[in-house]
Amino acid sequence: MTYQKYEGRLPTIPQIPDTMLSIEKKGKDYTFNYIFDAKYRIDFAVEGSSYQKRYQIPGPMEEDINTMHRYRDSLVVRHNGPYERTAFGAYVLFPWYDEDSYQEHKLYKSINEVNIGGLPFLPNATRLVEQLIERLIEKSPEELQKEGILPQGIMEEWRSSFDEKVLVGMVPSAQNYHAHLKHRFYHIPVKRLKKGWQEAKYIALYPKQGAAPVNGVTCFGKITDVKFVKRYEINELPKNSSEEYVRFEIESWHFLKDIIRPVGYGISVYTMTTLNTLKEAKELPELFMKSKEEIALWRMLRRLSDRIRFDLDDRYLDKASKIKAYRIKDIVIQLEDQQLAITRGTERKTLPVEALLKQPSMVFKEMVRLMDSDKT
Repeated sequence: MTYQKYEGRLPTIPQIPDTMLSIEKKGKDYTFNYIFDAKYRIDFAVEGSSYQKRYQIPGPMEEDINTMHRYRDSLVVRHNGPYERTAFGAYVLFPWYDEDSYQEHKLYKSINEVNIGGLPFLPNATRLVEQLIERLIEKSPEELQKEGILPQGIMEEWRSSFDEKVLVGMVPSAQNYHAHLKHRFYHIPVKRLKKGWQEAKYIALYPKQGAAPVNGVTCFGKITDVKFVKRYEINELPKNSSEEYVRFEIESWHFLKDIIRPVGYGISVYTMTTLNTLKEAKELPELFMKSKEEIALWRMLRRLSDRIRFDLDDRYLDKASKIKAYRIKDIVIQLEDQQLAITRGTERKTLPVEALLKQPSMVFKEMVRLMDSDKT
């Protein structure tokens, strides 16, 4: 929370809102910013006034609400592209005591609609402000992003909804691995390809045990060309077969900061994932996730810990058909028959799977409650 933060590097004029709440979320390199501006004024909705006709009950001054629009819209930043808003919401704090009746005011309900509005704030009237701050802190970055109106990070969120596909290919030997790195290509037998491989925009390399100094997914690169060739036409490798291959030409290899560890799993030929999942994954089974619900659950668990274990129904990702369970500490989470089952010891909580997308905060609270149950 910052008091009277000076925002001077703007394309128009500097802005100095009263108070700025900045919330950091794991996995995001920007903050979610919310403006709270104290105005010691109130419109009492005098009988017959235009304010009374429009809102019926006392509330913040309309010109103060307009100032909140100005604050939110003027606080912008540029990161190698167009300007993006850095403020996700802006709220007038005005002197009023009746919090219960005020919840029917249009300028309170507008907070849920456009993240701009007014909140009563006096020494004995702080409940609505506290509830809002608690809600903002508890929500996931995806929820906060959806509530914003073209705020900072919307380009990232838009791109992730059209996430590019990655073919993660097994590399059988050190000779192959060195050839792929040096000559920037990857090859795979045509007969081993399955439906959907043409969607790949990137190739990632998974050298098997002994093919590289460390076992796991090491690097990825953008595909620049795809060719159908015979094995003996691949100059960089021994010419010992006339089998037909697909050869992917790679722009350049980018090594992952942390190798994606196999943790008892492997890839027999290749598997498909997405670029964002590849960049965020720590362990190989994480690349298996397919549905929106699986990814939403994984992101939720990552807010609690970096040590998430997956149980697949086969030790090879490209042979597995489902995730049997997620494990975080001593909690087991399963997605089956449209139900989300959260188990810890003898305690079990069952929720509808759709809650992961429609009520993620409620699911997150339940997981936190189970994790903390032995502390109470």
